Order: sequence, then C-alpha cells, then structure tokens
Amino acid sequence: MKSTRLTQFSPEAFLSQTGVGRTITDVKKKERIFSQGDTADAVFYIRKGRVKLSVVSGQGKEATISLLGPGSFMGEGCIAGVQGPHLSSATAITSCTVLRIERKEMMRVIHEEHGFSDVFVAYLLARNARIQEDLVDQLFNSSEKRLARALLLLANFGKEGKPERVIPKISQEMLAEMIGATRSRVSFFMNRFRELGFIEYNGSMRVHSSLLNVVLHD
Repeated sequence: MKSTRLTQFSPEAFLSQTGVGRTITDVKKKERIFSQGDTADAVFYIRKGRVKLSVVSGQGKEATISLLGPGSFMGEGCIAGVQGPHLSSATAITSCTVLRIERKEMMRVIHEEHGFSDVFVAYLLARNARIQEDLVDQLFNSSEKRLARALLLLANFGKEGKPERVIPKISQEMLAEMIGATRSRVSFFMNRFRELGFIEYNGSMRVHSSLLNVVLHD
C-alpha cells in the first residue's frame, strides 16, 4: 500500500522558506548576486527588490538586458542540459531578498512536484513571450515608444495585481541600454513625458497610465 503525504506541497511556501538546498539572502543595493562566467549551479528567486541583468562583450562594453522584480527567477539556464557558466550578471539595483535554490534541489522539485512545475513553466513561457515582444519592439518601434513601454513594464502595468506606480530611481544610462538608444534621446523623451504629465520624477518616479497613449498611438 502506497503511503500518502501528510501535508500538501505549496509552491508559495517552497519559495518563501529556507530548507534543504535553499537559502535566503539579503542583498545590498549595487551588490552582485552572480557574475557572467561564474559556474551556474543554482537558480535564484527574487522575493523582494529589483535586479539588473547585464552582459559584457568581448570588447568590455556592458549592456543591460533586463530589469527583474519580485516573483522573477534568475539563472534558470543552469537546469537546461549540461551545466555551464552564467551568460549574464545579476546586480541588485535596490535592497533585495533573494532565495538561492541549488541546481540539484531545483531539478528534484521540478520532477516531483507538479504544482511547482506548473508555476515554473508558466513563468518561463511568460518570460519567452516578453523576450519576443522586446525583439519586435527593437525592430519596429521608435525609441520613444520603446522608452514608454520600458517604463510601463517597470511599473507593472498590464500585469496581474495593482500597478506599482512609483518605481525606484533608475539612471537614464540604464534606460538607454535597455531600449538601444542614446542617453540624450532618453533625456529628451523623459522631459517630454514629464511635461505632458505622463510621469513625475524627483528621486523616485511615478508613472501614470496615460503613458499608454504613447505606446498605443500610431
């Protein structure tokens, strides 16, 4: 006779507690979580704060490829095929709380716990869709629309739950890297958005839903 579990597995509890192969770490602003080229031996889950993913070319040029917030996974490539190095670096841009899940434990829970597998696969599919949208954005939209979309995504407009209208301070250089534009162009459009009442910024930034007009306007 097969034994039954006394407690039901909870993905939320798994991602919020320490345990076998899982440690929670508080990360200071500007602190590196992992570096490009490091051995990818764990998956990271952001519980609080924001993290920048960046890559450095062979010529030493750095580019920001994504900004991630609570509920995001990082380093998930370590579970795909042969274990290799991290292809990007992860740096905290605010104070963060991060759960580190060792590769072996991540593989175990994916195979044994269908509830967690559903959550993780849904995240990967959403991430893949976001990457495709980013590519289309770069290919077909103006730098003004790309900037507006980036700000709306940072404020969580279009996602489940209440939009985060106030977002942490982010440099114009970082925004320029994200949308493939120059800092001067970003500065021009940021000033324009503020004059039109789409955003407010003084240390932190407040994004209004009216900024959607820039993205939707042909």
